[in-house]
Amino acid sequence: MIKRRINTAFIGAICLSIAACGTTESNTPNPTYETYIGVGETFKHTHFQDISGRKIDLTQQAGNKLIILFATWCSDSKRTFSELNASPLVNDDTLTILAIGREENSNSLAEFAKNYRVTVPLITDEDRKIYSQYANKGIPRLILLDENNRVVKTLIGESGNIIEQITWN
Repeated sequence: MIKRRINTAFIGAICLSIAACGTTESNTPNPTYETYIGVGETFKHTHFQDISGRKIDLTQQAGNKLIILFATWCSDSKRTFSELNASPLVNDDTLTILAIGREENSNSLAEFAKNYRVTVPLITDEDRKIYSQYANKGIPRLILLDENNRVVKTLIGESGNIIEQITWN
């Protein structure tokens, strides 16, 4: 009976780790979730066009920035946007928030925006050209930038309350 419980617990743990979209902080060693940009480094992408055609230039955006790399199919990404909608961050005029849909097109992002009441600019990354410059896997990935577009912190959010971990200190 004990052996059966151990096997069941072990199999359950494996299933949870495989099913997850990703969780860890970038400064925590984790061989499966690599981060290719570190604290203090400048975010490589500064110019975007969102799904409505609006051009966004991060160099012209004052204050802190929050970049969310996500996928519409990921339950952790869905929860993160629900948490974001419930937080004061989404209404902070001193904060620029961009959401980049990994392997997503304009149609899937527009549908996601409607279903999850996303009001921040959504950017497509159909071929992972943006995402692959910052990480190998793990979504949603939140990259916090300072006023000079330098990385302050990177979070991978599969655990609840990831929005509460967002600070620029």
